[in-house]
Amino acid sequence: MAEALSSGERLCEVGGGITLCYETFGDSANPPLLLIQGLGMQMIGWPEEFCDQLAARGFFVVRFDNRDAGRSTHIRGRPPTVLQLVLRRIKPVRYRLTDMAGDAAGLVRALELGPVHVVGISMGGMIAQTLAAQHPELVRSLTSIMSNTGNRWKGQPALGVMRFLLRQAPEDREGYIAHTARVFAVIGSTGLPQDAEFVRERAARSYDRDADRAASGRQLGAVIASGDRTDELRRITAPTLVVHGTADRLVRPSGGMATTSAIRGARLMLIEGMGHDLPSAAWPELLDAIAGHAHAADQVPAAA
Repeated sequence: MAEALSSGERLCEVGGGITLCYETFGDSANPPLLLIQGLGMQMIGWPEEFCDQLAARGFFVVRFDNRDAGRSTHIRGRPPTVLQLVLRRIKPVRYRLTDMAGDAAGLVRALELGPVHVVGISMGGMIAQTLAAQHPELVRSLTSIMSNTGNRWKGQPALGVMRFLLRQAPEDREGYIAHTARVFAVIGSTGLPQDAEFVRERAARSYDRDADRAASGRQLGAVIASGDRTDELRRITAPTLVVHGTADRLVRPSGGMATTSAIRGARLMLIEGMGHDLPSAAWPELLDAIAGHAHAADQVPAAA
């Protein structure tokens, strides 16, 4: 059952004591397309204009806050320590990517969307991959953006970048906005214009929607605790598009290449100059690729 919020967002119980906050764009009669955000990001990281343009390409678009993000359920407990993260020994494990994919599956079922086109970015790509592997009946197609397989030697951060992942954001609003701007200045696109004002505006909105500064640490713990998922990715049967920026310093392009190699029939698309962000300069290429891939997947049963 979904509960409406004054902003137009809705809350939906998805099972296991988890409630997700979500929002929709476009005509519900169109094929559903689920957008999954990344580490420490809220659903508003998918810009409204981006969602509108996807909807205009013939989709019913759903974006949502993962657990431990935005207005969705937050998990109690301290995040892993820096030492645990560095040593990759997470105790206790609060949850794993499997649980986050289960949340997404619960949302799809609760909203009666049927099989959906799934698009995930960064950690959201890992969740989307897990959803496609563990709930194949719910996935029409998969688009994995700037993500990896969990292999410790593929798609790892460049030197000097990891410290930004390990640093908790300040508690005050202005400090949080400045911290977010610094992070994206480091990990963002270098061959395409960065949207610095957009980053600051989204950081301000994110701060106002969610006061839990420890949440992203618990999400990072879930990623590390999930380990190498390469064998699981080999089970994916949904048509898969892998997208990666050539200038990504947080999840280097080898992560996208490893993902492509692990998923049978997957296709790799590299965007020149794109980093670990979603710059508007890359939207035309990215939107056309997502829409084209999804529409092509919808034609497979009819062609057969």
